[in-house]
Amino acid sequence: MSLSSVTHDLSKRAPHLTIVETDTPTPTVQTAADVHGVAPAQIAKTLAFWVDNGGAKKPVLIVAGGMARMDNAKVKRALGGKAKMLNAEEVLSVTSHPVGGVCPFGLPSSLKIYLDESLKQFDELLPAAGSVNSAVRVSLNELAHLTQGEWVDVAKEVEAEVVT
Repeated sequence: MSLSSVTHDLSKRAPHLTIVETDTPTPTVQTAADVHGVAPAQIAKTLAFWVDNGGAKKPVLIVAGGMARMDNAKVKRALGGKAKMLNAEEVLSVTSHPVGGVCPFGLPSSLKIYLDESLKQFDELLPAAGSVNSAVRVSLNELAHLTQGEWVDVAKEVEAEVVT
C-alpha cells in the first residue's frame, strides 16, 4: 500500500495536491528539509504511539513540526494516558507506511490524529507521503481539514528556522 494508498486517498479528497517523489531517500527530518529546500521545522513528522487509557491500548498518530520533541508529561495529559512509540513493524502494520514515510493520509483504518501546536509556525508544511522518498506540500489549514486532527500542545519548546 503506502505510497499508492496515499496517492489514492489524496486523489479523492484533495486532487489539487501533488505528491513529490525524489531520487534521494528522505527518511529523516534533516534530509527531507535539505532535499525540499525548507527549514527542518517545516517538515511535518508523523509519530505513531500506543496510548494506554487504563488497560485499553489504542494506536494514535501525532503530527508535529520536524524539530519538535515530545514532552512525555504533556503527551500523557493531552492523550489521557501513557504513550509509547510503536516499533517499526507495528508502524507498518497500523499505518501501512514504513518508518521515514509515515503520514496521516492513506491509512488502512481510521486512527485518532493529533496535530501539535508546533505546526502552526508555518503556512505550508511537508509531511511524508507513504514512502521514504515522497512528500506532499500542504497548507496548515488543509492538513487540519484532511486529517480532522485535534490540536494539542505536546512538544517541548523548539526554535523555528525559516528558509527564504
